[in-house]
Amino acid sequence: MADPIKQFELVHLVPIKIGNADFGFTNSSLHMFIAVGATAAFLLLSTSGRSLIPSRLQSMAELAYEFVAGTVRQTAGTDGMRFFPLVFSLFMFVLFGNLIGMIPGAFTVTSHVIVTAALALLVISTVIIYGIMKHGTHWFALFAPSGLPKAILPVIVVIEVISFLSRPISLSLRLFGNMTAGHIALKVFAGFVGAMAGLGFLGVLGSSLPILMITALTALEFLVAVLQAYVFTILTCIYLNDALHPGHH
Repeated sequence: MADPIKQFELVHLVPIKIGNADFGFTNSSLHMFIAVGATAAFLLLSTSGRSLIPSRLQSMAELAYEFVAGTVRQTAGTDGMRFFPLVFSLFMFVLFGNLIGMIPGAFTVTSHVIVTAALALLVISTVIIYGIMKHGTHWFALFAPSGLPKAILPVIVVIEVISFLSRPISLSLRLFGNMTAGHIALKVFAGFVGAMAGLGFLGVLGSSLPILMITALTALEFLVAVLQAYVFTILTCIYLNDALHPGHH
């Protein structure tokens, strides 16, 4: 049976070393470029005509735009639309990265925690930098909700700081864990099919059950790929709301 973890292995396509630092171009780098290129191609092709009666591609692009814009407005208010380019870019990158990973033989960039952690740190860094730039020291009131007795304030501040620092961890691990677990399950059941098919006629008959499981899991993985892009987006909007409205906690 094939190793289900091997699909996540980084492969150096173009080795580049400067001193002891490794800047090699890997299969993960390639698929990130593919995800960005596919996103750009989709948006350019879908909006090139911009007809009054939209084509299917244009309808899909408009649906994605309205979906993300609606999510931003509902969670961060109208002021949150200043972050729309960032949120939309993250949504499309995660979505295309997840979907491209469903192609047999392709690499799933969101299955590596270093990628999801980088995206999460980008979000949290934006929250901190913009929050301090706009509100100054008042932004730190986020960690000290108003109206609390002074006796328990230090405890609450510690809890709020820990909660805030845990956000990029949970944001990155949620996406990484869901994509990794699904692909491992698919690989394991595919291994069952290959192993049972080699046992002769009865093995071929017995392999029908893993095939059905693979079909069901594949459909579920497509749903998870879209759902995780949505979850990442809505959590990003919730966190960005703290940069805009630190007092509303």
